[in-house]
Amino acid sequence: MSIAETTGLLLAGIARLITGAQGHWKGCPPMAEQRIYFANHQSHFDWVLIWAALPRELRAQTRPIAARDYWTSSRFKQWLTTAVFNAIYVSRSRNEPGQAADEDPLGPLVEALKNGDSLVIFPEGTRSNKGEPQAFKSGLFHLAEQFPQVKLIPTWIDNVQRVMPKGEVVPVPILCTVTFGAALALMPGEDKREFLARARAAVLAQRPAGARE
Repeated sequence: MSIAETTGLLLAGIARLITGAQGHWKGCPPMAEQRIYFANHQSHFDWVLIWAALPRELRAQTRPIAARDYWTSSRFKQWLTTAVFNAIYVSRSRNEPGQAADEDPLGPLVEALKNGDSLVIFPEGTRSNKGEPQAFKSGLFHLAEQFPQVKLIPTWIDNVQRVMPKGEVVPVPILCTVTFGAALALMPGEDKREFLARARAAVLAQRPAGARE
């Protein structure tokens, strides 16, 4: 077993130890099919928690989206995201270091989907400390248009903002859950605004009753 594989298993174990990383498959079972898991976004720990909640056999084919500016800011972060998680870097703003002037922000995601990978994405585009997710950006709509065969799984991460609050680097032990809902698909003739509102509502529908806002 490689150092990266060993590190991945160790990190999954730590994530479960700190948070419980309980995966609730409310609307779909875990399956080895191509999927886009789209979730609320409150912490840099979000995609680690989703990854840890997936069965081990699904992790290798599921790639998280990582902010290039944050996750390439040190050699260790870059090694972690590339070697362990096989993440896809995206730019949060134009003219970031390492970004081509004419780069399509969705290009790396499209390429990964063409290669058969599954993705973990956060359609809000940035983290929020509010109880409800912000309006979704258009990326999810365009991916749904281009890859109608890929299952879109609405996902709610609960309590993670208390594990890794914005600005903190040391996680706090708090029980968290990841709830996976029923697959969503772009409907014939559905416009972008309607689809994104429906997708956001599907994520909110997975929030456990009595969840903290």
